[in-house]
Amino acid sequence: MGRPNILWYCSDQQRFDTIQGLNNPHIHTPRINEFMDSAVTFTHAFCQTQICTPSRSSFLTSQYPSAVGVMGNGNAFFPDSQASRLITRRLSDSGYDVGNVGKLHLAGAAGGQEPRVNDGYRYFEYSHSSKGPEQAHHDYVDWLRRQDVDPFSLMEKSDPSTYRAGANVRSFGGLYEPTEDQDNIPPHLHQTHWCTEMAIEFLNTVRKEDEPWFLTINPFDPHAAFDAPWEYYRRYNPDSLPGAHFAESDLEHQQQLVEAGVDFQSRPMHPEQREHRKIQASYYAMIEQIDHEFGRLIDYLDATNQRENTIIIFMSDHGEALCDHGLILKGCRFFEGLVRVPLMISWPKQYLKGEISDALVELIDITPTLYEACDEEIPYWVQGKSLASILNGNSTGADHREFVRTEFFGAIDHADNTHATMYRDRHWKLVSYHGKDLFELYDLQQDPWEHNNLAANDSYASKLNELIRKSFDAQVYSHQASPPRTSPY
Repeated sequence: MGRPNILWYCSDQQRFDTIQGLNNPHIHTPRINEFMDSAVTFTHAFCQTQICTPSRSSFLTSQYPSAVGVMGNGNAFFPDSQASRLITRRLSDSGYDVGNVGKLHLAGAAGGQEPRVNDGYRYFEYSHSSKGPEQAHHDYVDWLRRQDVDPFSLMEKSDPSTYRAGANVRSFGGLYEPTEDQDNIPPHLHQTHWCTEMAIEFLNTVRKEDEPWFLTINPFDPHAAFDAPWEYYRRYNPDSLPGAHFAESDLEHQQQLVEAGVDFQSRPMHPEQREHRKIQASYYAMIEQIDHEFGRLIDYLDATNQRENTIIIFMSDHGEALCDHGLILKGCRFFEGLVRVPLMISWPKQYLKGEISDALVELIDITPTLYEACDEEIPYWVQGKSLASILNGNSTGADHREFVRTEFFGAIDHADNTHATMYRDRHWKLVSYHGKDLFELYDLQQDPWEHNNLAANDSYASKLNELIRKSFDAQVYSHQASPPRTSPY
């Protein structure tokens, strides 16, 4: 059957705890639940930064953001020196037909279509978000017009200045509660639906015999604003949802970070003041629409007899605070809801089916896994560790990683340009706010939702110091790799 096809579906800003089949009875994800039966599901997958551009730059090259040199949103360009390290470019060069639908976000996208490097994509249907009907080169807008729909009647104009304002601006991070009579964008005209339509167009391409394809699909949802269509929102009763993970003591700790200037896209506020259950309902509804559209793609692969030799990845680039700890959106915090994401990988021809792994995994581990599956040499700069032994059943994953790490190096366009790092093992999480003499230490076994910061507790001083040393070592070893040595000097 030749080399595998690859379908890589990456939702935007989706937390790890949003899958019905992984012990969340409040959300409806029937197609993802079904997909789990044919996949290996990783319950402890972590992004390398909790912001879009550096996270995507990281997992598409299998390097930490600081190694790529792309550490925040809004960059003028993706470095040319890194373009050949994108897996899309490398597989294109090795004979894959490569396509993208939706976002890319390897460079600043506030003005419309972002500047591109030689990224390997032959097929490129671009829509950063469901906003911006006035923007040029917005392929989703053009598609709406082909449906005889006026984009201005559906979509808000895009204002780049709202990024700095964060949750203070409704169009960036607020709740748009639909009704039957006053809907948001309906499902059949939604950007998430458009992504599926364009993906199927790519999959319909006539190719040479045995020419494999590689498609990345990047819808904007469930990224805020929280504006689910009525068809999906109506399926949730906000009053029946559990709402945010919150303790009254959270506000005091978050205020301390605000006073220290630590960057975030919202200020701490009691979840009830934000209507957190309605926000959760909309967020869950947006994910249910993604679930439906992802299922349509699987159905298409089944109907065209391509499923058996196609690697399918479902994941997200980072999480969402969702009113946990009194916060919404994202920024320089490292709570589980922000740094831990869904990850499922299926290849019926080769990988295990219906397995759940609690291995500690980083998103940079995906790319070397694909190189191995495609019989490609893993490049010297790759910092991830292939998941193949877990996927093939040759390892339980218990020793895959001793710890995971996440960086935040001035990642959002806020004044402080905060630098911070997370070091997390199976028991402990350390967060270091560099240059501020501020730390967080959580015992994840006793306090899984991170309400009790032990960093200032003298009883945990030795553990704090131990983890600071380990975190420092991990940071040092995350530097960009040197070219291979070929001589002694």
